[in-house]
Amino acid sequence: MKRPFIHDDFLLHTDAARDLYHSFAKSEPIYDYHCHIPHRQILENHQFADIAEIWLGGDHYKWRAMRANGVDERFITGDAAPREKFAAWCATVPRTLRNPLYHWSHLELLRYFGISELINADSADRIWAQANERLAGLRAHDILAANRVAVVCTTDDPADSLDAHAAINASGALKTRVYPTFRPDNALIVDQPAAFNAWLEKLGGAAGMAVGSFEDFLVALDRRHAAFHEVGGRLSDHGMESAFAEPCTAAQAEAIFKAARAGRAATGQECAQFTSFLMLEFGRWDARRGWAKQLHLGALRNNNSRLLARLGRDTGFDSISDVPQARALSRYLDALDSTNELPRTVIYNLNPAENYVFGTMIGNFQDGTIPGKIQLGSGWWFLDQKEAMEWQLNALSNLGLLSRFVGMLTDSRSFLSYPRHEYFRRTLCNLLGADMERGELPADRELIGGMVRDICFANARGYFRLDLDPAYAA
Repeated sequence: MKRPFIHDDFLLHTDAARDLYHSFAKSEPIYDYHCHIPHRQILENHQFADIAEIWLGGDHYKWRAMRANGVDERFITGDAAPREKFAAWCATVPRTLRNPLYHWSHLELLRYFGISELINADSADRIWAQANERLAGLRAHDILAANRVAVVCTTDDPADSLDAHAAINASGALKTRVYPTFRPDNALIVDQPAAFNAWLEKLGGAAGMAVGSFEDFLVALDRRHAAFHEVGGRLSDHGMESAFAEPCTAAQAEAIFKAARAGRAATGQECAQFTSFLMLEFGRWDARRGWAKQLHLGALRNNNSRLLARLGRDTGFDSISDVPQARALSRYLDALDSTNELPRTVIYNLNPAENYVFGTMIGNFQDGTIPGKIQLGSGWWFLDQKEAMEWQLNALSNLGLLSRFVGMLTDSRSFLSYPRHEYFRRTLCNLLGADMERGELPADRELIGGMVRDICFANARGYFRLDLDPAYAA
């Protein structure tokens, strides 16, 4: 009998790899410490209308592939019926061979809907019917429980309400704990005064105060940081093309703020100064409250101005940047470390050419207080596929301590993305298993398997220090 495409030993090419995965990795819970899942869908235990909603909604990975395949935008983000969008995606899948989407899509169909059939235009009708039949009995909470997701950290603006997070964890309806992550990117957009001033009104409303002065601005942000802490949040996150470490006094930052409030857009240099000032403030707050900071560096966003104007942000027009990272990142980390205010920090790199830069940089600021205090984050965005995961794992292994790595995340807006953890775990075990078979690691399954378990779950649990359900806390 022909073996299905996705089988028990998928991506596992040695006996040692298979043993590591099935004995040590497969059953570990998931610690999803960075994602973009809508928390309100968790609060409401959302029932998805059909597979198009849960599979295609907000997934710019798939949208990029469909555009590359010549699919009209109407069937991607436009007004086509869900069934038509689904058909357009199924017809695209065979064209994604050797793209990670081919693996992910088949994994998702199998794990959630029990469908092992290859995805194509001919199978679309059968998949649509079978998946929707299963989906009718599968709500958001069911998905989290079935995947043994211990924690979900959503991505939240300081001006966002945190009521949903408080309600989720107060309800007791889930073993999964759901926490907000403080993402203050909008606090930095002084080059867009109209958007900045509109956002300040929202910030003031959330903080319960008027934001007129620069001092008010800092107080309001700190209040919101404290509010995130109050509902259990212990992570911040920042998405920037590069780190910023330009000298900037409080007086200079205040002048830039006042100009933006008056409607004058900050120059590039002023933006760099303002961002540098605030990023140091944010780092100090993280350190003071015992948080972990995440730096997502290296994305060049909104490249297509025509389609940005038509479709908006986060619709699939971002790419890898080649801005040099080392000096600014070093200065930023050192500025916080010099006053003993450098929090636990995870640094995600989007440009694979910088893997060794980041891999050596984290070693400069390990201080012996916390195992793996400064982390080289997992393969992110364009690098969360097998080859780039191996690049990241090899760089960390060669330059730091793979054994202290906090592992994978989904970084996704979709509830169907949890097989990415399986994909990562299979890749990790295949890499280590090959080393064992070659004699480059000892043939000690308990030693290597223990490290696998740590990377899959225990390291993140110890590092991020979030309260978990007792089923996952031990």
